[in-house]
Amino acid sequence: MIRFCALLAPAIWFVVPAAAATSDATVRASLQRDLDRYLSDRSKIEHISAISLSISLHGRPKNINLTAGRTQYAGGGTPMTPDKLWQIGSNTKAFTAATILQLEAEGKLTIDQTVGRWLPQYPAWKDVTIRRLLDMTSGIPGYNRAPAMLTAYAKNPKRNFTIAELVAYVYPEHNPSAPAPTSGYDYSNTNYLLAELIIERASGHSYAGELERRFFQSDIGLNDTFYSGTQYPRDVLARMVSGYFFSHADRLGVASMFGEDVRDDSVSWMQAAGGIVSTPDDLTRWARALYTGPMLAPKQRAELFSLVSLKTGKPIVKTSSSDPSGFGLGVAQMTLPEIGTVWWYQGETFGYRMFHVYFPRQDAVIAYGLNSSPDSNEDGGGKLGITIYKTLHAAGKL
Repeated sequence: MIRFCALLAPAIWFVVPAAAATSDATVRASLQRDLDRYLSDRSKIEHISAISLSISLHGRPKNINLTAGRTQYAGGGTPMTPDKLWQIGSNTKAFTAATILQLEAEGKLTIDQTVGRWLPQYPAWKDVTIRRLLDMTSGIPGYNRAPAMLTAYAKNPKRNFTIAELVAYVYPEHNPSAPAPTSGYDYSNTNYLLAELIIERASGHSYAGELERRFFQSDIGLNDTFYSGTQYPRDVLARMVSGYFFSHADRLGVASMFGEDVRDDSVSWMQAAGGIVSTPDDLTRWARALYTGPMLAPKQRAELFSLVSLKTGKPIVKTSSSDPSGFGLGVAQMTLPEIGTVWWYQGETFGYRMFHVYFPRQDAVIAYGLNSSPDSNEDGGGKLGITIYKTLHAAGKL
């Protein structure tokens, strides 16, 4: 899931005059105060116990890594450390899109080929292109909006769904309760499970194996990034901060999960749409590789950046003050008058929120996690990003 509203608050974004560069120690102390204050002010409202932040600045070989709080709610667990793992949610989608684009560069597919070419078992969607899967204009509804799917998951959160089972909740043939096709831009996890199947057919390998070979074992430096399509192994779970489901708005079918720690539950309901765990430090490295590194050839990076407007669902060259939110191939762009254009994503699962923001003008990345999924009107995660930006800018670091 991605909540564009979390950062769409132009009235509270402003640029303060940059002072002479402040010492790193002073900046770290200021940022630590920001995290501590946010946790103190928002812990009860957002039901969070932990924050983890990583900042990658231009030309700096090491990140600024800071944390606040404890790994479990209500004073439980242990004090937070930067090496704790988080579900990164829909930030996973960029890994899926990048895999598709690398396969295209290798001549194994093109993003203008269709679902019918690769997945003939879904004839109702035969004319949908891979590009439209990745930019959310396919018209295919999201399975995780189907009440029957949510009820089945809540009944047994350890259940391991197959992709075929998940897709069946929204596939129209022989399913009278399937939701109607969508139009324009519409965020759908189904798109990315279909992309996962295409990756496996085009590569001849598992989706997990492709992630491992292409990214996790590459020179990007993702030493603390892992994927599972079912349950995470014990050694990964042991490093994860707990995450809590507190969203009234999403309680249809999942009321029994309200207030629960979802850390140990199956992530089979996400898979290629959201199944990766990582640290904010690793996520900044991934963002740099994705947006500026040699990971993608020029043609494929241009395709990654090809945007559709969230308002119209039509292609746009870039976002603007009048059309401020756009979606590319697994990445998102936003333009606000006070800061210009940034690439960003808020990935959300049943118990975690993970943000990253890339500032092209300053060549900087921030990534941070909060360990709950609250109602959208309780989600102040975007405001924390604003606070971090203001602190860095005032210190002459951004």
